[in-house]
Amino acid sequence: MAGRVESSIGGGEIDEEGDERGSMWDLDQSLDQPMDEEAGRLRNMYREKKFSAFLLLQLSFQSLGVVYGDLGTSPLYVFYNTFPRGIKDPEDIIGALSLIIYSLTLIPLLKYVFVVCKANDNGQGGTFALYSLLCRHAKVSTIPNQHRTDEELTTYSRTTFHERSFAAKTKRWLENGTSRKNALLILVLVGTCMVIGDGILTPAISVLSAAGGLRVNLPHINNGIVVVVAVVILVSLFSVQHYGTDRVGWLFAPIVFLWFLFIASIGMFNIWKHDPSVLKAFSPVYIFRYFKRGGQDRWTSLGGIMLSITGIEALFADLSHFPVSAVQFAFTVIVFPCLLLAYSGQAAYLRKYPHHVEDAFYQSIPKRVYWPMFIIATAAAIVASQATISATFSLIKQALAHGCFPRVKVVHTSRKFLGQIYVPDINWILMILCIAVTAGFKNQNQIGNAYGTAVVIVMLVTTLLMMLIMILVWRCHWVLVLLFTLLSLVVECTYFSAVLFKVNQGGWVPLVIAAAFLVIMYVWHYGTLKRYEFEMHSKVSMAWILGLGPSLGLVRVPGIGLVYTELASGVPHIFSHFITNLPATHSVVIFVCVKNLPVYTVPQEERFLVKRIGPKNFHMFRCVARYGYRDLHKKDDDFEKRLFESLFLFLRLESMMEGCSDSEDYSVCGSQQRQSRDGVNGNGNEIRNVSTFDTFDSIESVIAPTTTKRTSHTVTGSSQMSGGGDEVEFINGCRDAGVVHIMGNTVVRARREARFYKRIAIDYVYAFLRKICRENSAIFNVPQESLLNVGQIFYV
Repeated sequence: MAGRVESSIGGGEIDEEGDERGSMWDLDQSLDQPMDEEAGRLRNMYREKKFSAFLLLQLSFQSLGVVYGDLGTSPLYVFYNTFPRGIKDPEDIIGALSLIIYSLTLIPLLKYVFVVCKANDNGQGGTFALYSLLCRHAKVSTIPNQHRTDEELTTYSRTTFHERSFAAKTKRWLENGTSRKNALLILVLVGTCMVIGDGILTPAISVLSAAGGLRVNLPHINNGIVVVVAVVILVSLFSVQHYGTDRVGWLFAPIVFLWFLFIASIGMFNIWKHDPSVLKAFSPVYIFRYFKRGGQDRWTSLGGIMLSITGIEALFADLSHFPVSAVQFAFTVIVFPCLLLAYSGQAAYLRKYPHHVEDAFYQSIPKRVYWPMFIIATAAAIVASQATISATFSLIKQALAHGCFPRVKVVHTSRKFLGQIYVPDINWILMILCIAVTAGFKNQNQIGNAYGTAVVIVMLVTTLLMMLIMILVWRCHWVLVLLFTLLSLVVECTYFSAVLFKVNQGGWVPLVIAAAFLVIMYVWHYGTLKRYEFEMHSKVSMAWILGLGPSLGLVRVPGIGLVYTELASGVPHIFSHFITNLPATHSVVIFVCVKNLPVYTVPQEERFLVKRIGPKNFHMFRCVARYGYRDLHKKDDDFEKRLFESLFLFLRLESMMEGCSDSEDYSVCGSQQRQSRDGVNGNGNEIRNVSTFDTFDSIESVIAPTTTKRTSHTVTGSSQMSGGGDEVEFINGCRDAGVVHIMGNTVVRARREARFYKRIAIDYVYAFLRKICRENSAIFNVPQESLLNVGQIFYV
């Protein structure tokens, strides 16, 4: 049976088309013909739908609580962090307000809400979502496990471009250098680690700033009590994470909406009562005058002003909960004007009472509404913390799917929304680090310095990734790309230079946190890559398998063996190691490859690919289960059920293919039958053609069409159909005898001649991470009584 031949060269997979692709291929093509309409309907399911005006308003209102909580609570601490040493010149307030106004306009409004949010991966945001888009449009993934069939997925959307275009040149430049692929991955990991740092710093500064309001009406309370109150709130916040945002999410939007309504109203009141002239800050002239007065303090104050745009990284990471149009509408109609009024009102108050800058937010609140505002501010700070924590969980799950984070438990807290997840291990790590930061600094100024450092690095990473997105995905003209990149870098590098002055004043905290997570993530990815390369280079040839015969040279005992492997082609080394050391194997052997793809989801009907390995009497199959980075791994019984459903469907299709005779559509079937007769010599002995049997090791989809056109082929007798039925009955009998999950327990060691840093990374860091992370059996929910681990060791 001539078909697709898969070979591996330098760790990659190459597809070659045979001269005669065989009737199975022809059947597959015929079945695919009527699926265009169904595939079109599926694709439309994953595009952003058109919403009615009422529904858009409802979604925009709901997005306030999840997306804008972090950005909305910035007025709690911006002016204090801008003037930590007090206000020396009242005109500096106008200059600082002007900087805040134009920072909010350029970065959150123009860059993120109207440009970066458009670069979502089917509604998914974050640095790894951008990386997934790039991996689909260019071969930049460091683990070369993608197959040509993966590109046929409904959700595997990508654009094509002319070979001589600037996008094609950029694509070749990225693909031709391993160092460039590694640099791109490290860039993504740096951005991810900084967002994780935000998940630690946002709850600390938001809750501490909100709790600090106690000192305004209760002056006798010292800072220690404020820190204790903040720690109690933080412990409570992290302790209820396992309930998920679905159960308490209905509270988020009203709280944040009231928050924006209150800060806007108080802002207008302060402008009217204290100093309406602050509105002249809308003129950019005052920015020039602010810096013209000179002094390093004015330049370093940019680190505090930049806190007015913190939360945009969580905005993009939490994008999956709502359509882009709802997020854009909420920001332009509610968030943006309310924040401008809030900052303008505080500036008007400080023009009259500059000595109140330390508690500018609470001091500017009228006495009559102080306590209601304090309660709402505390609740809004908790919501803001929830947004960054949820964003951290989402990024961790995306990193897991890309092989960039140790295996940890992921709990889906909502049956309605797969994006709402809870990662217990990360939750408690975040809580411990957050409490340590809060109790260690005891000062929102130093936490603000750390917060600003993390946010500006995330912005720089996003700009560099967006440059590639605009070239490879959007195919923008290079002039437009250059304009966007330069404008973004000018603003962000200016802020970055300001926060560098504050590295020794708390700015080192996110750098240390990010460095620790970066080491963990990169070492884990390096170990994963080396394991995959080992699997690729040590896989067993089909010649060896065919030489063993149908019994594989062993006793075939009743039952089914599911051999888990990372390879989507070839027989893994773990199988040869297994049958070499044991005198028996199962009657049916299925090689299962669970593969994560750079897509946000794989539709259930497109998840499994099944193919036979070797002749029928070998009873060996391959099943590739494909998942996106947002997909949920089902329980083992559900996984097994769908796997066997796909296998049985494949057998029925194969039986139909063998039965075709006089159909023009399946005319290749005759050449296949002749080819099988040519495989027998004059003495009646079978001549095995290794390259022919290798074609059984290609991967085919077993998706059944919901509607198909009737074809004029005939099935030659009921014996052909009964043959497929007999094999189904045989496999069902083996299934009743027992299913055993065979997994590799691979130990990775560094070679003796390896350099010392490689030995430390592999023998100590990676080995430690392997010990504390979850086993594959736990990830796939494999029952221990049916698990068989096969140990092996290799050196890198």
